[in-house]
Amino acid sequence: MALFNGVLNGWGPTLLIGVGVAVAAPILLPAVAAGGRPLARTLIRGGLAVAETVQGVVAEVGEQLSDLVAEVQAERAAATPAPPAAQPSQPYSQP
Repeated sequence: MALFNGVLNGWGPTLLIGVGVAVAAPILLPAVAAGGRPLARTLIRGGLAVAETVQGVVAEVGEQLSDLVAEVQAERAAATPAPPAAQPSQPYSQP
């Protein structure tokens, strides 16, 4: 029996804590769940508000960037000279 002499040393407090948690869990968990639901709803509401704000900011930045691209394209088109008119080709003649 020397094999099992040191096995249970130190398990007393751990075992008591485990039993205490098992007994207290059915009492405490419903109370925590009841208080956690309003907190979760508040966090989700805040997250949705942040997401909508970010979506609006991104849309505004995209619109401004699109306007800038259109302005630069218009400036490039105005600054580029028109290509010369094509010359009609002359038939090949031998000397």
